[in-house]
Amino acid sequence: MIRTPVVSGQFYPADSKTLTKTIDDLLNQVKVPAISGHIYGIVVPHAGYPYSGFTAAHAYKIIANQDIQTVILLGPTHQVFLNDFAIYGEGTWQTPLGEVEIDTNLANVLIKSYSKIKNLPQAHNQEHSLEVQIPFLQRTLKNIKIVPIMMLEPSYDECQKLAKTIAHVCQDKKVLVLASSDLYHGYSYTDCQKTDALTLSYLTKYDPAGLYKALQTNKAQACGGYPIVVAMLTAQHLGADKSRILYQTNSNDVIGERGGYCVGYASAIFFKETNQSNNKQEDAIEFTKQEQQELINIARKTLESYINNKIKPIFKPSTERLKEEYGVFVTLKKHGELRGCIGYVQGIKPLYEAVADMTIAAATEDPRFPSVQKFELKDIDIEITVMTPLKKIASIDEIIVGKHGLLIKRGNRSGLLLPQVATEEGWDKITFLQHTCWKAGLPENAWQDKNTEIYIFSGTIIHEKK
Repeated sequence: MIRTPVVSGQFYPADSKTLTKTIDDLLNQVKVPAISGHIYGIVVPHAGYPYSGFTAAHAYKIIANQDIQTVILLGPTHQVFLNDFAIYGEGTWQTPLGEVEIDTNLANVLIKSYSKIKNLPQAHNQEHSLEVQIPFLQRTLKNIKIVPIMMLEPSYDECQKLAKTIAHVCQDKKVLVLASSDLYHGYSYTDCQKTDALTLSYLTKYDPAGLYKALQTNKAQACGGYPIVVAMLTAQHLGADKSRILYQTNSNDVIGERGGYCVGYASAIFFKETNQSNNKQEDAIEFTKQEQQELINIARKTLESYINNKIKPIFKPSTERLKEEYGVFVTLKKHGELRGCIGYVQGIKPLYEAVADMTIAAATEDPRFPSVQKFELKDIDIEITVMTPLKKIASIDEIIVGKHGLLIKRGNRSGLLLPQVATEEGWDKITFLQHTCWKAGLPENAWQDKNTEIYIFSGTIIHEKK
């Protein structure tokens, strides 16, 4: 049984040479971080390659040439109604680059292990969400087999059972779990940015239950959101304890136009870090005076342009450091009082772009304040905090007030306070912990709960005015 391609020539080139060059060019263009550890799962978008191929290439480049025998493909159905998990159990999938074999033995074991997994190859016949991933896999992994699984809207219990089944069956196998998903779909660029930031925050926090609830209430949006939930749970059962957003964008940014239909894209990985030295809390990141001033200029010009004209300027950074990905918060103050503060907890895009995005968000999307108005601009001071990676701690003895910021998480609640907040307020360590718990919507003593996770980070603080 051969599944022939249905979106070849539409979502990706139908000619094998052109397709090979397209994928290889994308892989050569992207830069990915070095990951010390084992990658168990990835999230990739599934739009046409001209739109989401660059984003997808980040995840594929990071798993290229790894020792993987089978890829479990998890995708949404756009074409058929499903009550069960539809597996494609035998045969091959064909693309212009050749055929990829189904791991029939593994598929049969999955079918026998959980009654909700049904062999429904016909459900896959017109679906693009998994097909578009196959050429990328063919260019980055050698001699692999695949197990395609599609779903519509399973319950959380069904997501958990599927994840446990896959993890149990694959415990001693060399597998990769792949979730295929685009993010926001709609006609608002601003809503796209806001919604995608929320959706991806659940990946960053590694919170599959929180993501599921957010999808159910339409707070988060991802057409393959349930496959992402299953991938997170499966990777966790296999050993993953960390996640990382590799790249994020949307169709408006890709084509360089605002307005019209907008779709969000992101790539991410779920992994187990094996080099414990990477857990060392680094000192604050150093920037030259020129780089600091450039970041402030980007924030100031973005603030004034967006508030005055609803236009986000385009910038070309002067150094490679400003193109690197860091978590970053932008804080706006008026006459010394907080006027807005929003940020990315983790580096998901180049720093100079993240500063511009978070400047707009701090000015217009902080739910504690109304949007900044034109008459206020002259009174606004800007502060940028560039974060080091989060480090989970086992003891509060590791916290250094004045150096470290805190992120406290329990269940689907989390709260973050920047390093300078404790210094400005004159808090000691316990008071800092209590206020971070309140920020998370938790009792002030929640930091003592064994189920509460505490993370620290350092920050380079850049002031507009000394």
